Amino acid sequence: MHKFSKTIFLFPKKVVTFWKQTARSSRIAFTLTLTAIVILAILGRIWMLSEHQNDKAIQKSHIQPVIFVPGSSATIQRFNSLFTTLNAETKKGAAHSILKVQVNNDGTLSYSGHLSTANRQPFIVVGFERNQDNYPTVQADAQSLGTVMADLQAKYHFRNFSAVGHSNGGLIWTDYLENYYSSNSFHIKTLMTLGTPFNFSETSTTKKTTMLSDFIANSSAIPTDLSVYSIAGSDDYTDDGLVNVQSVLTGKYIFQKQVAKYTQTTVSGENAQHSKLPENPEVINLIRELILDNKANEPNSSANKLKKESADDKR
Repeated sequence: MHKFSKTIFLFPKKVVTFWKQTARSSRIAFTLTLTAIVILAILGRIWMLSEHQNDKAIQKSHIQPVIFVPGSSATIQRFNSLFTTLNAETKKGAAHSILKVQVNNDGTLSYSGHLSTANRQPFIVVGFERNQDNYPTVQADAQSLGTVMADLQAKYHFRNFSAVGHSNGGLIWTDYLENYYSSNSFHIKTLMTLGTPFNFSETSTTKKTTMLSDFIANSSAIPTDLSVYSIAGSDDYTDDGLVNVQSVLTGKYIFQKQVAKYTQTTVSGENAQHSKLPENPEVINLIRELILDNKANEPNSSANKLKKESADDKR
C-alpha cells in the first residue's frame, strides 16, 4: 500500500519531467531544422547569384570559338599546320589564340596554350588520350566532350561556337549533338567534318553499321538550324587512303532531313590523303570562308560552288 501511494505521488512529477524532456528535444530539433533551412537558403541564394552572374557573362560574351576534335590515334597537335596557315593570313596582332584540352584516361583535363577573349574566334582543340577506333570509344569520348564543353563555358563564358571534326572526330561531334548538347546552354552554328566515316569501314550504303543506325534513329536531337559540311578526300573518288568515300557520304542519312543546310563535297589533289585533310588547301579555304568569314551565301565564294544538298531540297 505504501509503494502504491508513493507511485501515485511520483506519477505527476514523472509526467512533468517527461514533458520537459520532450519539449527540450523538440526545441533542439526545431533549432536544428531552422538552422538547416537558413543554411540551405543562403547556399541557394549564393548559387542563384552565381548562376545569374554566369548567365550575364555568357550573354555579354562576344567570343565564338571554333572547336576542333581530332580522330583516332591523333593527338591535340593534329591541327597545328592548319592553325599556322590560318594565322599567317591574319593581320598583325589579330591571330587566333589557341587553347588545347586533353581528356586523360582517368577523366581529368589537361589544359595547354591560352584563350584570349580579345579574339572573336579563338581556336580550341579537344583531344582524348583514349582514342581507339571503335564505336564504344566514340560514345565515351562524346560523353567526355560534354564534360569539356561545360568546363570551357564555365571558364570562358561563351554560348555560340562552330565545330570541326577530323575523321572519328566528326563521329564524336555527332554523338555529342545527339546525346549531350543542350540548346539551353549552347548554340552551334556550323559543323564541318573531314573524312568522317559515318558507316565505319562499310563500303555499301545499303548496309548500315550499328553506329550509323543509332545516329539515324537519334537524328531528331540534332539542332535544326545547324549548317553541316561533310568533306571527303580522294584521289580516285574511291577513298582517301583510309576511309571509303561511300562511308563519308552516308552522313546524309543523318543530317539531310534534319538540319537547315547539309552540303557534301569531295576534295582531291594536294594533301587529299586522310591524315593530311586538315592541311589540304581546299579544306583550309572552306574553313576560312564557311566558318571564319561566314561567306557561305556569297555568290563568288568557293563554298557557293560546292554541291549542296539542303534539308529544304529534300522535304
